[in-house]
Order: sequence, then structure tokens, then C-alpha cells
Amino acid sequence: MSLKGWIVYNGFLKSDKFLDFAQMFQDAAIDKGHDVTLFTNEQLMNLISNTAWTHNKPDYLIFTDKDIYLAKQLELNGIRVFNQADVIEVSDDKIKTYQLLDANHIAIPKTIVAPKTYLGTTAFTDDLINHVIDTLHFPMVIKEAFRSFDEQVYLVHYKEQLLAQLKTVKEPFMFQEFIESSYGKDIRIQVVGKRVVAAMLRQSKDDFRANITSGGQMKPYQPTREEADAAIKASLAIGADFSGVDILFGHNNKPIVCEVNSNAHIRNLLDCTGINAAIPIIEYIEETVK
Repeated sequence: MSLKGWIVYNGFLKSDKFLDFAQMFQDAAIDKGHDVTLFTNEQLMNLISNTAWTHNKPDYLIFTDKDIYLAKQLELNGIRVFNQADVIEVSDDKIKTYQLLDANHIAIPKTIVAPKTYLGTTAFTDDLINHVIDTLHFPMVIKEAFRSFDEQVYLVHYKEQLLAQLKTVKEPFMFQEFIESSYGKDIRIQVVGKRVVAAMLRQSKDDFRANITSGGQMKPYQPTREEADAAIKASLAIGADFSGVDILFGHNNKPIVCEVNSNAHIRNLLDCTGINAAIPIIEYIEETVK
């Protein structure tokens, strides 16, 4: 199918992996006969005015960044963006993600959202701290809402450590149950539309986090029907066209959704499984826009 596509990435991020992510989509689209152009977010910077738009619009646009204001402006100019700005925004805000997952009856770790203080500190009352401890118990996780690659996630084991960590975190953040049965391991499941296209098991020997960027190892994984269903439901809950869903191993291996990543990088998945998720994503886009 001959389609015109744009792929946007952040030109201010100097790591090659962000350009590589965009080029994987470009290569898959070109193989399908599409006319595809890469843009940085700076190159597509636009006035908030329909009359200011000077480009010939594409049939679709793959947005690989978190510049949600640009993504929204492109949508308002009549371009079908994958994933859409509202999806990127929810995925980037882990608190909003958990709220939508819970509202859709999808299993998540027990979570308490820290109240907004307006004080520039996190000096909470003893009543609140004791309530958090009594509800979640130790060890527990402190997790900032805006983060990537498992950064700004802290495991604390006792009250003094909790109080010390609170002096370093940035709002908004949450207190969260630690799923001990999933220590150092999780599943990354790539969802496209309403189906799973690939999955891998991630494991770390030295860290409670299993992210590859944090030193975890990976191997191909065949998810159970229950795990696949949880991933698909989670992706649909935030409105994603495609996403990488991270699943924890709960009690008796019951799947617990940890994250839904609207811009999950797919190079590691390809290296691990031999499956290039960019191909089914481009096929999904063809079916959606045709």
C-alpha cells in the first residue's frame, strides 16, 4: 500500500538509540512501499494556528517522543498520530496509568499516591507515614510518576530509610507494594492493536529491577493466556495503538501489570526474539488509515 508517513523523534536527545528506534519504523515502512520521512520535533515546531501549517500532510505519523504539545498540535491539524498525544501523556505519567488500569479492573501493585504538598518538600505527618507503612509494609517501593528506564524507583526496607528517601524524590510520586515474588524479573510483552506480537523475560541477579538498561538479562518468553490477556487489556485501557507492557509475577504467578509504555523501544526485543515489532506496527497502521 502506497502511503505517506512521517516519523518524529527528539533531536535534542543525543543517544543513538532514539534515532535507531525511529529508523526501525522507517525501514519497516519503506519495505511496505511507503514514502516515509524522519523529522525531529524541532523541525516540525509549529505555531498554534491552522493557517501557519506549511507542510503537505502525511497519511499517518509515528510519534516516538514525549513532546505531547507537538503531538497534540499535529492531531489538531488533522494528522492521525500513532500513539496519540493523550496516550503518550498517560503512559508518561505512571500515576495516571495506574488510575486507568485500576478503573478497568486490571491487577496492579497496591498503590498510595503521595498528596501534593506545595511546600517544595515531602515532609509528611507521622500519621500519613504510619498509614503507608501499615498498608504496604516493608519492603516497599517509592516511585516517581515521570521517569524512564526504571530510574527514580527506590526500594526501601525500614522507616528511617523511607524518610531519608523522601527527601530526594520529586513530586508527583507514589508509595507502592513491593511484589517480592517478582524480585529481579518481569515480562515485557509487545502489544499491537488487540494482539501480542512478541515477549521476553527480563532478569537481574543484582537488582530488584529487571530493566535491561539497569543491567538485566533477557531471553525469549511465551506468555500464558492470562499474561497475554492482561497485557492487551492494559494497552487498551490507556487507549494505545501499540505498547510495551511490563508484567510482574504475582502470588502463584498471577500477572500484575507494572507499566504500559506507549513508546517502548523495540531493538532489545528484536535482538532477543528475532521479531521486529516495527513490522506488525506498520501493518496495523495500514489497516487503520486505509
